[in-house]
Amino acid sequence: MIAGAQGGAAAAGHVEQVLLQVAPGRFDAYENLLASLAGDQVWMLLWQGSAGSPDAQYGSMHVGGHPYAPCFTSPRELAASGWTRDHEIVSGRDIALTLYPDRCGLWLNPHAAGGGVGIPWLDLRRIAVGLDLLPAGPLQITEPTLQIPQFYALLDQAAHRTPAVRALRRAWVRPALGEPYLAIGVEVYDGSPQAVDSVRLMMRQAVAGVPAGVAVSTVAMSDPYDPVAMWLRAYAPPFFDRDYGTGPGWRAPRGY
Repeated sequence: MIAGAQGGAAAAGHVEQVLLQVAPGRFDAYENLLASLAGDQVWMLLWQGSAGSPDAQYGSMHVGGHPYAPCFTSPRELAASGWTRDHEIVSGRDIALTLYPDRCGLWLNPHAAGGGVGIPWLDLRRIAVGLDLLPAGPLQITEPTLQIPQFYALLDQAAHRTPAVRALRRAWVRPALGEPYLAIGVEVYDGSPQAVDSVRLMMRQAVAGVPAGVAVSTVAMSDPYDPVAMWLRAYAPPFFDRDYGTGPGWRAPRGY
């Protein structure tokens, strides 16, 4: 069960209308659903307690081995479900902020024909942080094969001049919507504002070597929820490692 949050005012919203357009492969419609959910509200099932009470607990269900909290998109859907326990009304952004840190998704109208629609926790994170700030999934992440030796040379030089940087990794990311980009995973010794500023300066010094038309983004390796950082930790050995230098196990990126 998941702890509840305080509810809001009851009114049917735009989510229910957009939900009708969602279908397999319709990433544009799914993105519209996320945007609608970010600005609307949902009716959360309470397994125990009442709306706003300290002991309120959201319901839970598992799909494909992953946890989701079920909800409804309007009072009409709530009534149609036959749910007899209490519920509470929560904004889409607030429920996203509540659920994603526990890696729990949100399931819309599980009683509906076809079983409703699930929003995985990674997409709830995008709603919580900002849809325009994080790439649209599902992401295709691979090792980059770009031949950009000037960029890697400048980045290596800048990293050596940036004591806060411990290691760098890289990946090629293709979002479901939008242009692909080169992700540089940055591991720092500490997350102080000074360290963050020095990383920004490092990247500004290196991007002069990036060819036109190639997008580059940095990824904090300390972020436990970033899917690119998770992939980098699992599959990408560092191409810059201050602790181990360029000795055994070091591998230069292609095109370096």
